Amino acid sequence: MVPVSATANAAPRLVSPGSPTGHSTVIVVRSEAMNRTIPLTLIRPADESKPRGVLYLLNGAGGGEDGTTWMERTDIVEFTRDKNLYVVIPNIGRFSYYTDWQNPDAELGVQKWSTFLGEELPPVIDASFNTTGENAIGGISSSATSVLNLAIKYPDLYEAVGSYSGCAATSDPFGQFNVRLVVEARGGADPVNMWGPYDGPGWRENDPVVHADRLRGTKLYISNATGLPGPYDNLGYVKDPYELANQIGLGGVLEVGTLACTVGLLNRLRELDIPATVDLPPVGTHSWKYWQDQLHRSWSFYERAIG
Repeated sequence: MVPVSATANAAPRLVSPGSPTGHSTVIVVRSEAMNRTIPLTLIRPADESKPRGVLYLLNGAGGGEDGTTWMERTDIVEFTRDKNLYVVIPNIGRFSYYTDWQNPDAELGVQKWSTFLGEELPPVIDASFNTTGENAIGGISSSATSVLNLAIKYPDLYEAVGSYSGCAATSDPFGQFNVRLVVEARGGADPVNMWGPYDGPGWRENDPVVHADRLRGTKLYISNATGLPGPYDNLGYVKDPYELANQIGLGGVLEVGTLACTVGLLNRLRELDIPATVDLPPVGTHSWKYWQDQLHRSWSFYERAIG
């Protein structure tokens, strides 16, 4: 856990700019809402001489604290060497759903991620780097829900959203079950501290399917595989047999579940006549190589939106 800042200046600010020359570096930004400093990975565009758009990219349930991250599990550093967007990835935020929690939690403490990502961080990034002020945001798994909620809450901030293998619904029984799997079963935290009593208004307020009409005007990229084993589900890519069995078994089940959610979201968007770029590959589990592929496929989508 990053220590609470002891500075008297409580305004959100860049505490550490990281390396001035490296293609990727770690910066630190202070959050007033959470009263602590937040480390983030910054990937620079190939050419910083011109203003560039910013892609905020969220890790999954572990929030970057468990080693399963965009930086550790994908080729994002090499892939972006000739690309001209900034990429900003929070390195913490485990089991928080990157949302504002109603109450401090005994396990996770104060969580005000919507405020940080939607209000505090972008002005600091724009003031510190050569940006255009145009932003996109993408997320995987539980964070694929988070990015939709952030776009709904801050419609003027994000031009485009990429949602990969997520369960958008949060207020119906299946949606609540998925949230509780992340927050309660895996994180040891109390979801009631997040959005209030189950079936209460807080859960509906944070349900992108319920509020899908508020995504109108935002460019959407939505992807989900089927859960069937694909080209990365073999010992050629996953050397540990136990890890491979887990990827095929648990990863397959998780992807089947998120596919059901994704179809529900897409049906709602069609009812509302809200367009989306959709990619539903016939095979693939809930795992990083498939999300790496989706980042590659959606990159031009982000470039068209903010490049």
